[in-house]
Amino acid sequence: MYNREGTVVKISPRLEANSKESYYRLEVVASDLQTVAKSSELDNMEHRLHHLESKVNQDVGKTPDIMSELKSHVESFKRKLESVEHLSWIGLFKDDGEQHLAKFTPKPKTPQLSVQEERQQVRRKFLNISSLQVTEDVRELLKTPTFDNWQWEEAEMLVLLQVMYTSLDFLSALNIELEVLQNFLFEVYCHYNNIPFHNFQHCFCVTQMMYGLIWLTDLRNKLGRTDLFIMLTSALCHDLDHPGYNNVYQINAQTDLALRYNDISPLENHHCAIAFGILAKPECNILKNLSSEQYKHIRGGMIKYFSVFSICCVSVLHLLSHELLSLLSLGRCILATDMARHNEILNKFKSIQSVFDFTNKDHKEVLMKIMVKVSDISNEARPMAVAEPWLDCLLQEFFHQSDTEKQKGLPVSPFMDRDKVSKPSSQTNFIRFVLLPLFSELTKLFPCLEQHILEPVRRALEYYSDMEKASKDEEATTKP
Repeated sequence: MYNREGTVVKISPRLEANSKESYYRLEVVASDLQTVAKSSELDNMEHRLHHLESKVNQDVGKTPDIMSELKSHVESFKRKLESVEHLSWIGLFKDDGEQHLAKFTPKPKTPQLSVQEERQQVRRKFLNISSLQVTEDVRELLKTPTFDNWQWEEAEMLVLLQVMYTSLDFLSALNIELEVLQNFLFEVYCHYNNIPFHNFQHCFCVTQMMYGLIWLTDLRNKLGRTDLFIMLTSALCHDLDHPGYNNVYQINAQTDLALRYNDISPLENHHCAIAFGILAKPECNILKNLSSEQYKHIRGGMIKYFSVFSICCVSVLHLLSHELLSLLSLGRCILATDMARHNEILNKFKSIQSVFDFTNKDHKEVLMKIMVKVSDISNEARPMAVAEPWLDCLLQEFFHQSDTEKQKGLPVSPFMDRDKVSKPSSQTNFIRFVLLPLFSELTKLFPCLEQHILEPVRRALEYYSDMEKASKDEEATTKP
């Protein structure tokens, strides 16, 4: 964007409005429209919707709620494509005395490229833009749960992760070389698979939420840099090489992972092993300049908090599928153990609320576990436009697993069966029995979080409850 004098200006909400005397000129420097639906395809979809709506109106005399909702989604998506399809580059500027927009080369869509070649393209772009200055507006937004992950490319997300590590002073406090950090972040990116939910973008969201909570609760002045590093790095690595099939599937299918870890949290053990495998590479070892005691503390902390991610997943299993747990009722069953630890951690956190002491090692440890749990399952604390697509991605992954279970004759996970699970019903119980109790307890210690994470979750419960009621009302009216 240029002002009337032809000088490049930063796009910001604080810019003065256009006028005849003072106006701006826009120049498009980057686009990636090949990655989205073509306008003609959207027009065709709209035409088909209008035709279907007319036929329904003729048959029943009114437009069903589901049809209105579908039209709204299509119109919203089209507006987004036409206005802000790819504007994330706005947030990055070179720091060379005179700010100007970095002109990024769009990632070419070349299907013949191998996965390795595509990753190298991301690496080159990441390194090319890593020295650019991220604007203060973006830095501040990065500290909040309202951050929209859908507007950022993979290379840009790597830059923002670099910002998180540098702004929390990890490089100076832990003597981390910038080049080594960049190698580490890129290797982490390479070890996330291209699956609907547990992918690199999910990893970024969990890490960004942890980063935001650290700032919102002022943990920078309440915990040491090493503890903050453990929390952020655990979030970053928590789903490394996730195959898209959960622990229950691994155990029932007797996969290599389940056999390797004796059915004990196979995925979480695998994620942790991959993380330390990356750190074992000299060019990626961000811990190489630490003392042996510091390394042992960080390794022990990360292993401990990886087990907490397992608890997050199991808590959902417990609430949505009692039948599944009954299939796994052996005394040493990991699911039962994990669920008991989930209750133990939450109850312990409740018990220390009134006397919480940041100088107490046990108190801090419980808080860090709670922060890890909250970050991992925090999508519903985000704006609905950001959160709802994540639910669609999760259900897609769930349904794929249950389809595979049916094909292989394995026990079918009830909460993943596309024939039994609806979008609203999958969320109402999850929000009511998992998110609200957990988020409420954290908010008691940090009242400032009520507006940032608790209120959005309450609104999400109302949203999905209304959707569930509307769906049941529609079923009732259509029954003969």
